Order: sequence, then C-alpha cells, then structure tokens
Amino acid sequence: MKIQDSVFVVTGASSGIGAATARAAAAAGARVVLAARREDRLRELAAELEGAIAVRCDVTDQAQVAALVQATLDAFGRIDVLVNNAGQGLQAEIERLSLDDFRGVLELNLVAPLAVMQAVLPTMRRQGAGSIVNVSSGTTFADVPGTGGYVASKIALERLSAIARNELEGTGITVSTVIPFATSTEFMSSIRAGRAEAEAMTAGATFDAPEQVADAILELVESGGSRLDLVPAAYGGSR
Repeated sequence: MKIQDSVFVVTGASSGIGAATARAAAAAGARVVLAARREDRLRELAAELEGAIAVRCDVTDQAQVAALVQATLDAFGRIDVLVNNAGQGLQAEIERLSLDDFRGVLELNLVAPLAVMQAVLPTMRRQGAGSIVNVSSGTTFADVPGTGGYVASKIALERLSAIARNELEGTGITVSTVIPFATSTEFMSSIRAGRAEAEAMTAGATFDAPEQVADAILELVESGGSRLDLVPAAYGGSR
C-alpha cells in the first residue's frame, strides 16, 4: 500500500513506538489519527504533524473505539492503515502472577487489538483495501522467567494476526505483525507489575530507537508482508 495520502490510525500514539510511527507516517505523506489515553500529549504531537488529529481513546473501552473510528471517518472519509500499538508489560513468575494483572494485560494486549481490528474492518472491506499492523514483542522468542503473562498475550496476538491474515486473503486487506526487540520507550515506567524485576533483567541491555520500529511498520504497510522482526540472530531473530 502507498503511504502517501493514506489515512493512518495509530493506537498508543502518545509516546514511544506509536509516536515515532505517527511521525514517520506523516513525514511520508500520510494523514494521521493519533489515539491514546493521554490527550495532552496527543494534542502536542498533533500540533507537530500537518493534518493530524488527536482522539482520546482507551482501546479497552468499546464505545471509545467506535468513537475513534467515527472521528476518523468524519475527518478523512476512510481508514487505510491501523497500527495496533497500545500495550503494557507485566513481569511476574507464574506462581506469583496476579490473575487480575494477567486479565488486565490480556485485555489491553490481545482483546483490545481485536476490538480495534473489528471496528475498522467494515470500512476497509468497503474500500477493498487496508493494512493492519499489530505490534508484538521479541520476548516471544525466549522462555525468560517472569515474562509468562506478557509473552502469553503477545504470542496470542501473533497467532490472531496470522489467522486474520488468512481469513482476509483476497479482500485487499493485509494483516501483518512487527516484532520489536528491546526498544527505548516508556515501557518500563508503565509496566503493570514487576517494574524492579524487569529493570534488573534488562540492565545493561542495548535498546533500539523507536524510530527503527516505526520504519519496520511502514515497510510492512508498503510491502504487505506477513511479519517482520527486529530480533538479533543471536536471540533467534532475523536481524
């Protein structure tokens, strides 16, 4: 899909990978809809990007997701690209994993992306074209203690994406997955539980810039490829 003049909806756009993706898409000529809960940050970013609009949206709230889609259609009349980026980390060993925390992460990392996909697909079907990119995590490449709850949510998202891609074959709509490696974002400060443990686990690690992930997302939109990982070969990835 051509990015020039396309309409991008980016969730989790107030910082990190989402904000970087919005900037990259706008620089490539897209019209961008910024969605997140932190409206003040969205408005600051929208002011930077010509033609961008900010829509406060908690993606776990179905009514707010519907309002996001309607606001996009009201502003631009179409939806060409959805980047499902909103998400949250969780660090806890299986024996100590709070079921409430696990449910919360599943709701945000798995159920919400499905809800947003379902919300944009009718429009994309009418258009006969669309691109959906779901953001997973390189933690799915290993069985690291303490990551079980988070990895479960992201592995499930990867399979959901792959099956949706097959179901939509022939419609002009592609579903892709990007798998970042450790990325310099606010992930640690917003982790649902286990921040100290997660910081200890990643101490000394080299983090990618969010712009690297944004470039990969735009590459998937343009190519229609099924998945792209930024995980080093030493960890089982393709980089």
